[in-house]
Amino acid sequence: MTEVWVNGKQDYQIDPLERGLAYGDGLFATMRFSGGEVLFLRAHLQRLTQGAKRLGFDWCASDPLIAQIKHLAMTHGDGCIKLLLGRGVGGRGYAAPTSGLITEVISIHAIPSHYSQWQIAGISLKSSDVKLAHQPLLAGIKHLNRLEQVLIKSKQLASGFDDWLVMDQKHNVIESSMANLFLVDGNRVVTPSIALAGVAGVMREQVIYALIERGFDLHITDVSYQQLSQFEHGFITNSLFGLVDINRVDDLTFERSPFTDSIRDSLHLTL
Repeated sequence: MTEVWVNGKQDYQIDPLERGLAYGDGLFATMRFSGGEVLFLRAHLQRLTQGAKRLGFDWCASDPLIAQIKHLAMTHGDGCIKLLLGRGVGGRGYAAPTSGLITEVISIHAIPSHYSQWQIAGISLKSSDVKLAHQPLLAGIKHLNRLEQVLIKSKQLASGFDDWLVMDQKHNVIESSMANLFLVDGNRVVTPSIALAGVAGVMREQVIYALIERGFDLHITDVSYQQLSQFEHGFITNSLFGLVDINRVDDLTFERSPFTDSIRDSLHLTL
């Protein structure tokens, strides 16, 4: 059974009028922990603080919350901590309250066992028919309304594919159903712009820093589906599986990148 804490109390009940439940008015982060430490904890908490500000409410992690997260990482071996923030209860209809108690929900989960195999063997992506809408006010935020991803995941993947490649309304490549995307051509690395749609993942940020430190020519820009054939390598990133090479997108094949293993090792991402 999943262990859950609400506002610091284990198995405490969420108010049924919580705005995160009613409207998706909130944010969340999934943080991998290993060897008693949460990877990139500060970056996760900073992203939540920035996301809350963009949604219009003030939040920053309290000392007791940080202490609880660190304690859980120390006492639960390896796994995933999910931290969910709901704006709280109040307001009239959609209109948010001017003040209120933010609901903080912590849950502990196992890392999916197949992620380690993905790191070793790479994965294949299938293009999804579900296109992401453009909304610059929400782009980049890992908010609670994930209905687009629910629709993407509701379709059965064909045999031989591991996840969906997701595009926006203009058929620009954005991400996979659960991860950010990088494409490589020699020393040039491109990661799609998420100015209009998609999630700005913490692992995406860490890998961008690692690539810049290694002297790669990094670009954040629009990438059309037709442009995928211009690249030799590709990989995806998220906070749980770290970094995974792409072997195939639909009928297009990629070679395994020669440097992803070293980045994975340097960021302590190996499962």
